[in-house]
Amino acid sequence: MKQRISLLAIFALLLIIISSCSKKETEPITENTLPADTAQYESPFTTVPEIPDITMYEINERAFSTSGNFAGILPRLDSISALGVNVIWLMPINPIGVIKTVNSPYCIRNYREVNPEYGTLEDLRTLVREAHKRKIAVILDWAANHTSWDNPWIQNKSWYTQDGNGNIIHPAGTNWQDVADLNFDNPDMRLEMIKCLKYWIQKANIDGYRCDAADFIPFDFWKQAIDTLKKLPNRKIILLAEGARADHFTAGFSMNFGWDFFNKSKNVFKNNQPASGYFQTHLNEYNAIPAGSHKLRFTSNHDECAWDDTPLGLFGGKEASMSAFVITAFMGGVPLIYNGQEVGCAVKLPFFSRSPIDWTTNPGMCKEYSWLMNFRATHPALRTGDLISYADNDIAGFKRKASNDEILVIVNTRNAVKNFNVPSDLQNTAWLNASTGAAITLGSQVALQPFEYRILIK
Repeated sequence: MKQRISLLAIFALLLIIISSCSKKETEPITENTLPADTAQYESPFTTVPEIPDITMYEINERAFSTSGNFAGILPRLDSISALGVNVIWLMPINPIGVIKTVNSPYCIRNYREVNPEYGTLEDLRTLVREAHKRKIAVILDWAANHTSWDNPWIQNKSWYTQDGNGNIIHPAGTNWQDVADLNFDNPDMRLEMIKCLKYWIQKANIDGYRCDAADFIPFDFWKQAIDTLKKLPNRKIILLAEGARADHFTAGFSMNFGWDFFNKSKNVFKNNQPASGYFQTHLNEYNAIPAGSHKLRFTSNHDECAWDDTPLGLFGGKEASMSAFVITAFMGGVPLIYNGQEVGCAVKLPFFSRSPIDWTTNPGMCKEYSWLMNFRATHPALRTGDLISYADNDIAGFKRKASNDEILVIVNTRNAVKNFNVPSDLQNTAWLNASTGAAITLGSQVALQPFEYRILIK
């Protein structure tokens, strides 16, 4: 009898196992079948800015302080806030792979861990909490396209792209030999990636992501991931795609990169292209994306500053870099400041290695950045106003207006005195110089010193 009962029990157990395996094969895995989410750490940040109101600040942890970690950022949070910044973008915070390494922070060894070089989870939480106290949201840089060769995911070979011989490969068309390309046809990998994206929002209370190499990743993954993130309760998520595809916005991103505008700016200042080209480039970028979406506008970022040059080198000195920034930040889009440009950092900042910024240089330049960004924050015309451009070969002239708020910006893009021929509709109109408060009535011309800019209020 005991033997019969034992055999019946084994038979019943086999039926359960077979039934379970059959169910797994026939029923698709969804977010709802995954284990329970991480419990929310602290209350969601309630003052995440609207996209047009953002002033973003990118932090390269290795360059930002002599300690090169999260704790080294804390003493300068008030300085960042004084710039008018309301969103901080942290470059990748995860551990870096050691196989085939070049020590790039975009070589992710574990999506759910903090790089010990920067500190601990508690250190990250403290940084986020202190930023929130200053009404600054925090987004993380997310490298979804690939992992390091020693990431635990590598044990799941089907999660990675393979060649004809079944060998995992690095991203096709790149020289990124330090990373293994992920296979977005694999549903299990996609779901685990989405859980990792949710993890940091819930575990560290961050407010969104800047998504690296977004153009490399299929639309349907971004749609799946963003739809899931937007279901998190009481959350406003900031999502920035490093890419140029228009379907990023259909997937749910609110911003992508304004590379064309950046390249136009370099060509105007360094290659003597007509300043009138700014307006058409602006229109081309915005006409290519859905209404209500935005471009991130910049004169520097970690890639440009590491591999090309600083704003001083790209545009022709401190004065030129400031003038290029005024056009970039005021013509439209969401402005970005990369750490160090506000003090005119004259050396390229690597991010594969340490190179601390000297924050004592050019205090007057930092003060000007602060004035410009706080001026933008208090004038809706510069964030959401209609744009009128005045064509000129050497002067970038444009007006922005929203209700009773009207701003005129004229910028000399040349290293020589140039005259702005005032359009007839602006002649004999009264304005205030925004920086000095002096009254001015426009005549037929305005003489501008080399790289001088003027910002006038109606």
